[in-house]
Amino acid sequence: MSLTPKPHCALRGSGSLGGSLERSSITLQILERIKAALLRGELNPGDYLPSETELTQSFGIGKSSVREAIKMLQAIGVVEVQRGRGTVIRSEPGEPLVDPMAFGMILARGVTRDVLEFRRIFEPAYTIQAMTNATAEDYIRIEETIQDMETAIALGQQTSHHDIAFHRAILHTTQNPMTIRVGETLLQLIQAALETSMQTLPDVALKDHRNIYAAFVARDASAVQAAIEESSESWETELTYR
Repeated sequence: MSLTPKPHCALRGSGSLGGSLERSSITLQILERIKAALLRGELNPGDYLPSETELTQSFGIGKSSVREAIKMLQAIGVVEVQRGRGTVIRSEPGEPLVDPMAFGMILARGVTRDVLEFRRIFEPAYTIQAMTNATAEDYIRIEETIQDMETAIALGQQTSHHDIAFHRAILHTTQNPMTIRVGETLLQLIQAALETSMQTLPDVALKDHRNIYAAFVARDASAVQAAIEESSESWETELTYR
């Protein structure tokens, strides 16, 4: 949706942005009201929020609380502040300065097996999703990560970045912003383990990537799942958080 100026949203109803707020956790309450308005469709991508003055008067609060809420929405990539035009709901999530989901998954990861279980479920799903959307350019990009890993291993310069590049190339081939965001967070969680495996089992990692890619190119979902399962078993014992 275009970000061309629209009239500022004047939301109505008991659950809308209107109505004064209690003094406790004012900023968080503003965020909750904006989130609720997005869920109900009262706010949509491309819409402009009411002006700072309008929000201040509507909520019966000071401008500092409104400004803090807007900054938080900017930080997580929900809105974009356009000078001289206002604050607009983004058409797609922006690159967040702070990723609350990443922090949430890190804090909630619990024991190592929780991460392993999540990866076993999620990686085959997004790889098969990518397989159905892959273009000729995507195949080239993914294959290049395998070649780069092979070269790095031959020079003894392999790192987790060579491993992650392969998974990231497949992840972005899904062309699904939600899948990509969750996948990027997962890659952050397992980066330490991938670093360990790249130093101790680089040839195994390279073989696993080749097997996954071969199944990917063949568009064989069952083979993709089997290759990822084999790959998971080869590095799971290396999973370590430092």
